[in-house]
Amino acid sequence: MLEASIFRAYDIRGIYEKDFDDNAAYQIASAYVALRRLDDDCPSEKPLKIAVGSDMRLSSPKLKAEILKALSANGIIVYDLGLVSTPAFYFAVSSQDLDGGIMISASHNPGNWNGFKLVRRQATPISENSGLLWMRDWILRGEKLDSQTKLGIEEIKDIPEKQWEHDQKYTNLKKIKPQKIVADTANGMGAEYLNILAKNLPGEFIKINFELNGNFPAHEADPIKPENLKQLQMSVLENKADLGIATDGDGDRIFFVDEKGNLVEPAIIRGLLARSFLKDRPGAKIGHDVRPGKITEDLILASNGKPVLTRVGHSLIKEQMLNEDIYFAGESSGHFFLNLPLGCFEMPNIMILRLLEEFSQAEKPLSEYLKPFRKYYSSGEINREVLNKKEIFNLLAEKYAPGELVFLDGITVTYPNYWFNVRASNTENKIRLNLEATTNELMIEKRDEILKLLK
Repeated sequence: MLEASIFRAYDIRGIYEKDFDDNAAYQIASAYVALRRLDDDCPSEKPLKIAVGSDMRLSSPKLKAEILKALSANGIIVYDLGLVSTPAFYFAVSSQDLDGGIMISASHNPGNWNGFKLVRRQATPISENSGLLWMRDWILRGEKLDSQTKLGIEEIKDIPEKQWEHDQKYTNLKKIKPQKIVADTANGMGAEYLNILAKNLPGEFIKINFELNGNFPAHEADPIKPENLKQLQMSVLENKADLGIATDGDGDRIFFVDEKGNLVEPAIIRGLLARSFLKDRPGAKIGHDVRPGKITEDLILASNGKPVLTRVGHSLIKEQMLNEDIYFAGESSGHFFLNLPLGCFEMPNIMILRLLEEFSQAEKPLSEYLKPFRKYYSSGEINREVLNKKEIFNLLAEKYAPGELVFLDGITVTYPNYWFNVRASNTENKIRLNLEATTNELMIEKRDEILKLLK
């Protein structure tokens, strides 16, 4: 069983035993091998070395067994990473000089979902335009691989520890002052690296929902939803903590709350990180996605960086970073990427350490330190069902033609005192509106004006 719709723009994802089953995992691994054998960097005379990792979802062991079976049956040297976060998976592929890898995870989706993130060498992502759709069509045509000599499966251990040794070199731990931090990993894989981080930080580290559990008993592992931050926010207040950290199911997205329990907007986090990384590489290109978050651009320009607009989607952003030599990029959904000689992917250890170093220099509570950056008013993301996406985009382009229009991902419109992006869902008849303005009154006015048009 395999529904074609599970092949998405950035990865493969769906409801287990509804959209795909164990046999589909075998087919996906086979299609992945067929794809990699076509690539120029994979000479046919040498067996490929491929890593396989998985998260703690209840369906992951069965899916992993099929992935391992398919790879080993087709002449692949397989490296089993065990239970790992997605950033640790990327690190393993790059640091161990492997030919690619398959990570079994559905990221932040509910427990009945699962999926696959696929990479080439140096954890270079495979997206819809760089292989996912080719794999889909290969499977749907009923293609099969000719079985080759079955090779062994080896284990690679201590990847999180090796990752920490690498990541800590990109900050100065001596500059981080003792702080009281609360972290909520929602029973997901973020606990893997946060446990190591906690051992190496000064101060007090309070852990919430650190036990791996694919049922997600506390709440969904999706920090972008306000209801999933409530437990963290309450604990920050109860413990009089300086900072709260939340991670998603596979640990590749991170969110922060201040000492008052308020979310620190990802656009501010992205801007502060951009400013920090521009000290390493002055004048570098810094990426930010099309969804509004103007404070990021303000901070990039103030730090003499070069802001670059990107599409939405972790695979698409990483591909653009590699193609355009973008040093750092952040997505509004909590993904933060660094483009290093090792590879270009999410590196949450480095991001957290850089922020803690930044916050340590402030002689005031975090909320006071952030106050100058909280200068714009956002609508948040608003989804609406529509019958004709193309017609909607034409209407928006016509009505807002006096503004600056960009069509990189949907339509982005910029006026001096407000700006917005409307883009289409890849899988549903929905469009998503994100709007920002210089005053709350103007934000409400323009938000409602656009929503009326969408009807």
